[in-house]
Amino acid sequence: MFTVLKNFKEDEKIFFSIAAIILCLGLIMVYSSSYIFAVESFGQSYYFFLRQIINGLIGGGLFLLISKTKFDFWIKYANYVHIFACILVLSTFLPGVGVSIKGSSRWLNLVFVQFQPGELLKYTTVLMASRFVLKFSEMPINQLFKEVISLFFPIFLLALQPDFGTFIICFSIIIFIGFISDFPRKIFYSFFLAGTLLGTFILTLADYRVQRMLTFLDPWKNPRSSGFQIIQSYLAFSNGGLFGLGIGNSNEKLLYLPEAHNDFIFSVFGEEFGFIGVLVIVSLFVSLIFYGFKIAISFKKEAAQMIISGVVFLIGLQAMFNMGVVLGLLPTKGLNLPFFSYGGSSLICNFFGLGLIVSGLKNKYEELKTSVI
Repeated sequence: MFTVLKNFKEDEKIFFSIAAIILCLGLIMVYSSSYIFAVESFGQSYYFFLRQIINGLIGGGLFLLISKTKFDFWIKYANYVHIFACILVLSTFLPGVGVSIKGSSRWLNLVFVQFQPGELLKYTTVLMASRFVLKFSEMPINQLFKEVISLFFPIFLLALQPDFGTFIICFSIIIFIGFISDFPRKIFYSFFLAGTLLGTFILTLADYRVQRMLTFLDPWKNPRSSGFQIIQSYLAFSNGGLFGLGIGNSNEKLLYLPEAHNDFIFSVFGEEFGFIGVLVIVSLFVSLIFYGFKIAISFKKEAAQMIISGVVFLIGLQAMFNMGVVLGLLPTKGLNLPFFSYGGSSLICNFFGLGLIVSGLKNKYEELKTSVI
């Protein structure tokens, strides 16, 4: 990664260095939080740790590949990339291809591995939303209608899977891109109101989502069922105190806290490193978002500003949601902590997002060289 970044400015190097630090800390915590569960389930303490390293290597390879592409390609062909992601999401509903886990059809069976297309859809939504707002004023009505369908159809498929967490992320990305662009304000606010009402309606259609909301408000009402996970998360942070119990000494990972190496890995980290450790991780993510937006506003092209901002916003929003959930500030949504939690689909697609940023930076510096010459 750092070989690719050797000619970049200080702010840009800091951004990618912070991402690398979060990734390394995440790898340590994946092992620390999963080795008991891995031994019990697979007879090998390194099971999830080794898989996460492999996911990181695949993601790193994708990062290098995307970083070498022309940035204009992603702007020009955003609709085709998005359609590809749509096909993958649709495939999750096909028998024998889609894999249902805990009642949700979010994964594809790729023989040796399982892939969650919703993770890729988050990034293609950034590309497609940016393309849509840039070309909105130029498109005839018939093309505009097709673009709207292409942008929103896969998002509503997420509600059918169901994957309401990714649904919220993708919807928020569209709102964010529209907000930072020159998109007509009347249309933007009308869409925002209609989308919020529709999203609220979809939320209340499923009993389990309403139950999650009620559990978030009072987890002790059902401490042995729906409230169990969040109560265990509270206990983890409580046990951690100011300085934590020390790495590897978490009690909650001893099969008390479900998803300890995935969505709730931040709870285990809080137990082992305490409030000081939590403060460090939060500071790293805040710094990552700060420097990411500094990179975005350094571009002169509006398209590059929107896409880079969208990628940074996506990572920051998901981190905020995950931390909010494990701290009991938000209802559970099934979203992991970017670069930190266990999960191949998420990690690989996050590397895809970083690759887009590097591609944009290379394009910017090539244009600067050309203008100087």
